[in-house]
Amino acid sequence: MFKNVFGTGFLVRTAHVILTWVITLILFLHDTDLRKQEENGEFLQPVLFVLLVLVSVLLYFAVSLMDPGFILSDSDAKFTLGISEEQQEMIPQTSKALRQRRCGFCLLQQPMRAKHCQTCKHCVRRYDHHCPWIENCVGERNHRWFILYLGVQLLALLWGLHMAWSGFTYAPTWKMWFQQNSFLLTAFSLVAMFSVVVVLLLGSHIYLVSLNTTTWEFMSRHRISYLKHCGVDENPFDQGILRNLWGFFCVCHTVVWEKVYFREGSDPV
Repeated sequence: MFKNVFGTGFLVRTAHVILTWVITLILFLHDTDLRKQEENGEFLQPVLFVLLVLVSVLLYFAVSLMDPGFILSDSDAKFTLGISEEQQEMIPQTSKALRQRRCGFCLLQQPMRAKHCQTCKHCVRRYDHHCPWIENCVGERNHRWFILYLGVQLLALLWGLHMAWSGFTYAPTWKMWFQQNSFLLTAFSLVAMFSVVVVLLLGSHIYLVSLNTTTWEFMSRHRISYLKHCGVDENPFDQGILRNLWGFFCVCHTVVWEKVYFREGSDPV
């Protein structure tokens, strides 16, 4: 289920952990609200903040090391499960080859919505994208955990941003101000930058999930055989916002996307 923690991406993961705890340490060493509360014997918010940071780090490792849905053999790619011969004949002519599609890299059968990742060297079910920050693909098995991680990370970043702002001290000149607040200003700038990135990532992923599409499908639909014959605003997997969100966050079993594709896309045939 999980990859080797010391495998590819070890340096990226180590850098993430070190940077996270260094920034947290800076917030406690400077005259921020966290330190003031700690000195006054009020430990609730400092403890909650450290726990939130710890949860974000644990989620980072979970998403980074989790199997995103690798297809390791043809038995893992039972993409015609539950589909009758009559239903198979209902597939549009432009996508009939998908029933027997084999990956040009690993030579394994690919279920619908799977894609080969040349970085991970495997095909991934419901491939979304390969994320260099977690050094792992985001796919069927870890996509919801990736969004949960982004949500927790955003809370920690916004809280850290507020704490860093509260720690800036007054100085009579700009030169003295920069000297007194240099480390805190660096931490504030990094947290602000990461906050913008996480907001954009979280917003875009929730939007795509609500449409039941992936980053790969959204960016490359003109090159994807089962989508390029569809209209610009047509998505054969879209079942409505509420059902899309429910299926993504609450349905844990493997979805046979061919069955959804037939149901939504077979009417015109």
